[in-house]
Amino acid sequence: MLFPTHLLAAAVVGRASRLAPLWLVVGSALPDVLDKPLATLGLTSLFHSVGHSALLLVVIVPLALLGRAGLSAAVGWALHLALDAVHVVVNGRPGDAVFLLWPAVMPSDPLALPPGSFFLYYLWSPAFFVEVALWLAAAALAVRHWRAGTASHGTEWL
Repeated sequence: MLFPTHLLAAAVVGRASRLAPLWLVVGSALPDVLDKPLATLGLTSLFHSVGHSALLLVVIVPLALLGRAGLSAAVGWALHLALDAVHVVVNGRPGDAVFLLWPAVMPSDPLALPPGSFFLYYLWSPAFFVEVALWLAAAALAVRHWRAGTASHGTEWL
């Protein structure tokens, strides 16, 4: 899934819940903010590694117990992982979902494309259309809220 869609999904969850939207977005950004530079610099061979590993639960669970901000960041992180797992399954590569168990389990045939090449590969894939549908649904909801006069002033992001 593309990075902006992770942020969008977190913002939507924040809008629909009592969680802190800003911390949901921060949590949903963390896996890519951590893993993309590591792989680009050649420190890991995969673009789904440390930040995308469910083994980080040993860090995430205590974070979630720190209060609303920690819980929101933890939910954002989990949302990111869930969306990426759905993405690889929808695109016909369910075996790649083992990234969730990195480094204990490695995918046998990882895609391992850098972000720019991945974007070109991703266009017109089945998950691409799921992502387009998510953006269209979010846009429709935003228009509906705007027309109803319930557009936010931004204070709930704090």
